[in-house]
This record gives sequence, C-alpha cells and structure tokens, in this order.
Amino acid sequence: MEERSTRGVDHGEAPAARPASRMVRGPRRLRPGDTVALVAPAGPVDPVRLARGRELLVELGLEVVIGAHLLDRDGFLAGADTGRAADLQEAWCDPGIAAVVCARGGYGTTRLLDLLDWEAMAAAEPKILLGSSDITALHRAFADRLGVATLFGPMPATVVMGSPGGPDQDSFASLKAALFEGGHLAPIIGDRLLVPGRAGGAVVTGPVVGGNLALLAALCGTPYALRAEGCVVLLEDVTEEPYRIDRMLTQLRQAGCLDGALGFALGSWVECGDPLPVLAERLAPLGVPVIAGLPVGHGAPQLSVWMGAYGVIDTELYSLTNMFRDPEAAP
Repeated sequence: MEERSTRGVDHGEAPAARPASRMVRGPRRLRPGDTVALVAPAGPVDPVRLARGRELLVELGLEVVIGAHLLDRDGFLAGADTGRAADLQEAWCDPGIAAVVCARGGYGTTRLLDLLDWEAMAAAEPKILLGSSDITALHRAFADRLGVATLFGPMPATVVMGSPGGPDQDSFASLKAALFEGGHLAPIIGDRLLVPGRAGGAVVTGPVVGGNLALLAALCGTPYALRAEGCVVLLEDVTEEPYRIDRMLTQLRQAGCLDGALGFALGSWVECGDPLPVLAERLAPLGVPVIAGLPVGHGAPQLSVWMGAYGVIDTELYSLTNMFRDPEAAP
C-alpha cells in the first residue's frame, strides 16, 4: 500500500434495465427559488435535526415542502412502506418539484422498490434525487429503471447537516456546489493508492456506480443488482467489521457484480476497524486501480458525488473527479 498523508402505490411494469456502462441523463441542477421535497424512504426522522437541515435548504434560497408521511414512525421505519413510497413517488412525479431530498438513511429503502410505479416515474421529467447510505438502493434503481443521474451526498436530518453547531462546512460547500447550476465540483482527494492495477496508466474514466457496500450486497440477486462493467465503483460503509466487509465483497464478486469494473474509489469506513487489508486482498485480483481514503459516505466531511455521471480516478493524485453536465448545456 502506498500512503500519503493529507486532510399504497400502484405497481407498474419496470422499464428494461440499462447496461451499467451506458451514460444516464443528468437532471437540471437547482436555481434559487426552486422547490424541493423532503421525504423519508428509510428510518424514522429526528424532528429537531430535520428542522435544522430544512433551514439550511431555505438559506440556499430554496422553497421546501414536506412529504405527508415524513415524520411517521413504525419501529425502525419512517412509517408504513406504502406511505413512504407514496411520498417518494408523488414528489418525483410532481412537475413543480426540482429535487427530492431524502431526510436520512437507516433501513427500509429496499422495501419500497417493488411498490413504486416505475412507468409513471419514467414519464416524469428527471430531477435531482439526493441521499446516501441506505438510499443506495434508490441510486441503483433510478439508474437502471429511470436512466437518471443521482446525487450521493449528506442528508439534512443527520448529524453532519443537522447538528446544533451547524453543518460540517466542507460537506455543506460540496453539496451546494453539486446541487446548483454553475457549481464547480472539485476533485475529491484520498490518501493512498491501495491497488495499482495491471492496466497501466494513471487515469481511469467511466460512469460512477456503487455506494454503500452493505446495500449493494443486499441487492445481489434482485433486478437492482450492481453491474460494474465499464464503470468506476464507489464503495463505503459504517460499523461493519472487516470479516463482514470480506463477506460482502466476496458475495459481490461471486455474483459477478464487480466484473468489468474499471477502478474503485473507496470512501469512509467509519467504525469498521481496519478494513483496508481486506479491501486490498479482495479487490486486487480484479486487476484494476483502487484508491482509498476519500471523504465520501459517513462521518465528516461527507463530500458529494454524482452517481451515473462520469468520474475520473487519478492514481497519482489519489483523486476522484466528477464530471456533471447540465442537460441544457452545450456538449
């Protein structure tokens, strides 16, 4: 390892899944005055953190509407599956909404995938979907079923954005740059080259896929499973011991989900012990570069990444650069 120190919804027939290497559409990025919708596809939402996170969106010049079931609670879920799915679908299909913002992760998003009317959602104008962690399930499904680029980034009702002392400033700045028209997406810098790869060359370019490792493993064997061929794969997780990370990577490899990947960008592994030896061992046989230590996923800072947009791995700088183009911009 080379290291460098730095800092009740209708069911609809799903459209056919798209090849992973095919570029998806980028939604229009935000402008001041746009309306965004807050929804809770996964775990129950802390209303105090939510209020703080909502205020941040208002400070950015956005109008914020709340899903009808946002503050529902049913054990470890933010209310019934049907209510959570209804909020998500209604926000996505509402032409007055410019972005759907997931309040937090937790657990429960995979339970919604079979409840959404994908045909109706595919007919709606593409818009931004923002979320991370458990929301990985929606990133996968929206890429395959809707062909839309989505934003993997910090959520308003979390410690990073909704703490009493205010948001983590690096996370907030990165999110703003990713969300708004004209925002410059700076390279995300890691701290090491974990696997040099065999292909040669310092730069690897392809659409970014992946997200939270546990969710990607949970999607194996489903219509929403990861297909990494021709892509740059982002992986991160939280509170997973190295042996569990080994098990999930082995599952993805044996399922063929990582076949054809061009390279890997490893984000945060908060409270995961030291997973890098396991990650290196399981990913090295794929023969592609693996950079590590990127501040993406959990903890602070949480920098934002457009999933489905092109990403460039530079193995000399240990960096991932996201290239997002607004759909109205000239090629």
